[in-house]
Amino acid sequence: MASEQMADPADSAAPPSAPASPAGGASLPPARPLDAIDHDILKMLQTDGRASIRSVAERVHVSRANAYARINRLVEDGVIRGFGARVDHERAGQGTSAYITLKIVQNSWRTVREQLRQLPGASHIALVGGDFDVLLLVHTPDNRALREVVLTRLQAIPEVLSTRTLLVFEEEDLEPQG
Repeated sequence: MASEQMADPADSAAPPSAPASPAGGASLPPARPLDAIDHDILKMLQTDGRASIRSVAERVHVSRANAYARINRLVEDGVIRGFGARVDHERAGQGTSAYITLKIVQNSWRTVREQLRQLPGASHIALVGGDFDVLLLVHTPDNRALREVVLTRLQAIPEVLSTRTLLVFEEEDLEPQG
């Protein structure tokens, strides 16, 4: 593989950082339709977010300039939200994971979401329909830290009516592996 990597800021062909998410206040342009080449680029970058522009272009059979322009458009349109690393939470010292369901006061989602973003170890927050309102995934070093998150931090949020904690015994990342 070529030495020019997307993650390397010295690479003049690297796309700019992804825009702020709509929840962060930035508005995105209307979504443009994606063609087969765009989908191929997305699959490739999901597998290897550090792939060089050159290797992307070669793999999808377009020029480097075309590959760069397409990736740039995907970033600008918010299709690509960023480039990052997939982390093994256990090896990173966050060996306890749990899904926590929350029932919240009606119409308090935005307020609660902002408070959940501040929780240590929070990695995914979703507003859902069904028997509860919010699904939260957290990773903590151990059960004691998880207890602190649930019993001290979450239950101190006035808009949180109740919680239920589902301890994760084993998990598997289904995203493409590089």
